[in-house]
Amino acid sequence: MNTIELKIFSDLAVQLEHQLTDRHGPMVPSSVLARLLGYASPEAFRQAVTRKTIPVPIFKIKNRRGYFALTKDIAIWLAIQRNGANDQSIASEDAMI
Repeated sequence: MNTIELKIFSDLAVQLEHQLTDRHGPMVPSSVLARLLGYASPEAFRQAVTRKTIPVPIFKIKNRRGYFALTKDIAIWLAIQRNGANDQSIASEDAMI
């Protein structure tokens, strides 16, 4: 990743973090987290928790139900996924030439 790509990635992660924080606060509960991470259903999210395949760090809070994740971690993960999509589309275009 060159300097320009790193700046774009960083800007995207910061923008996503601000949007998520404005909407959900510094932490996201599992009900929202499942949707943000693209799970088809709450049950699919629970399966991923059981299998320990959630792509961001999650944690429990004493006397609270469910799991939580930091909006910062979600924003970084989303930016990484977006960056990977760019790399794949560029590779696909190169293969077509």
